[in-house]
Parts: sequence; structure tokens; C-alpha cells
Amino acid sequence: MSKGGAYLRAHNYQRTGEFLLPPDDPKRAESWDKTLAYFYSGLDALGVRYERLTVRYGEASLRALYLPGSVAGPLVVVVGGFDSILEELYLVLGKATLDRGFSVLLYEGPGQGEALRKYGLRFTPEWERPTAAVLDAFLSTHPKPASIVIIGMSMGGYFAPRAAAFEPRIDGVVAFDTAFDVAEISGRVLTAAGNPMTARLPDVMWGYDNARWTMGTENLPATTQAFASYTLAPVAGRITQHVLILAGIDDHFIPFHQAADFEKALVNARSVTTRIFDRASGGAEHCQAGALTLVYAALFDWLRATFVKKR
Repeated sequence: MSKGGAYLRAHNYQRTGEFLLPPDDPKRAESWDKTLAYFYSGLDALGVRYERLTVRYGEASLRALYLPGSVAGPLVVVVGGFDSILEELYLVLGKATLDRGFSVLLYEGPGQGEALRKYGLRFTPEWERPTAAVLDAFLSTHPKPASIVIIGMSMGGYFAPRAAAFEPRIDGVVAFDTAFDVAEISGRVLTAAGNPMTARLPDVMWGYDNARWTMGTENLPATTQAFASYTLAPVAGRITQHVLILAGIDDHFIPFHQAADFEKALVNARSVTTRIFDRASGGAEHCQAGALTLVYAALFDWLRATFVKKR
């Protein structure tokens, strides 16, 4: 393994350890610093070109990472979900996008990464606000790309379409996977958290703790109510861009019917393409874990067909 690869592996181990700590664990700060140090040491050792952006957001700031591509095409903007940091996005989607020559802009919003850990910013259903701040900052120092495509991973399947509904600079949106109604999605964990028989299960405890941390809530009723605003139903009709929907039939977080719900609600989209992954493909689980090669095929074929000019 190369030195850069070893650093990135160390980063992923460190990230996973930090991920599993309780929100108030005193080891979090040191673990977070190590997580970032390993990652950027890895990019440096591999000779990856990148630019770290600090985006003003009220009295705080957001982080973004720009990786310039080698071919003409859309700027691919990627945002994570319920438990994401932007470095994770590089490993899942950023490198694959860069390998195909496209420029990539990864970012965090409130409730994610440094915005949560350093500034205490909680999730907002109005995801167009942090997205606009990131695009403003990027476009103030870089030429406007021919097109901008935003990809939202996991709960980002709510964030990215929500941003697209209010942000005319976005030309395409990918829901990876769909998160049409986050209240329904979160209800599975929150119901289990309220049941004495399941409340102490490790995955339920982690999910409930992270929900309260990212939402800034104190108890189960408040947390349940906080998620009620995270639905695309009222705004899906405002989405006029090209849309790609990805969904797995056995997603253990997102009910499969939400892909069809979202597709049906996109009454004004310029185009809608849906890719369903079944058990035989290996991509039936959440965010097609275990079948990212198929995701890349679906995603990049769609990007090229929709946004790369034919010669």
C-alpha cells in the first residue's frame, strides 16, 4: 500500500472511531483533529490537487473542499446526510467523480462535520441556505461552470432536492438515496428509542443520541417534532431540474415506496430518471452499500448523457 493509501486508511479508522463516540465524549476533539490530519496527509502524499474553502455562514462558517477535474463537464457538488463529514464524501463519491475527469465540490452544512462540532450549528430544513452560501463562496473565486449538479447522499436525498427547489444555479439533482419524508425515516429509530424493549440496543441508542445532537433537542417528543419539517412534499413541485433517483429495494433506513412518492411529486422536473437496485445486483441496501460500481455506472452514464455536450 502506498503512503497516501495508508494515511487514508488511517483516516477511515479514525473517522469510524470518532463517529461512534457519544456527542459529549471528551475524546471527540482530539479524535476529530486526527481524522482530518490523516485525510489531508493522504491527499498530499497521493498528489491530489485540492482547495479547502471556508464559507461564511452567519456568525459561524462551513467547510467545503474543491477538487478540480481535467475535462469539461458539470461541477459535481456533493453533500452528505444524518451523520456525514465531507471527507467521507471523497471516499464514497468524490474520488470516483474525479477519476472520470469531473470537478468536485464537497461541502458540509449545519448539523454536519465541523459546523456541528465547532460551532454547534444544528440541522435546518431550509437546506437552500447553506447550499447558496457555499455556491456564493465558490463562484466568487472560480469561473461559473457550464452546469452544476448536486448529489445528496443518505439524508442528503432530502437536502439536495430541497436546495434544488430554491436554487436556480443548480441544473441537476441526484437523490442517493431518496429521502422524501425524513419524519417517516426517523420514526423507525425514534419509535424504538421510546420502547423499553429496544431503547438500549446499540444502534437505537446511537441513532437517538445523534438525532438529539444534530437537531438540538432534549427529549423524544421534541426530536420527533423536529423531524416533521423535513419532507419534500411541499416543495417537490418547485424542482425544475433534471433529476436522478437511486433506490434500493431493501433499504433498512428509507422505505422503498419513497422513491415512487418522490418521482410522482416531481411534476415540473425537466426530466426524471429512476434506477432501482435489487437483491441480485447487490445494491438493494441503503446507498447501495456493496454495489458502488453499479451506482457509478448509473450516475456517470446519466451525467454524461444529460450534461456533457456531444461533439
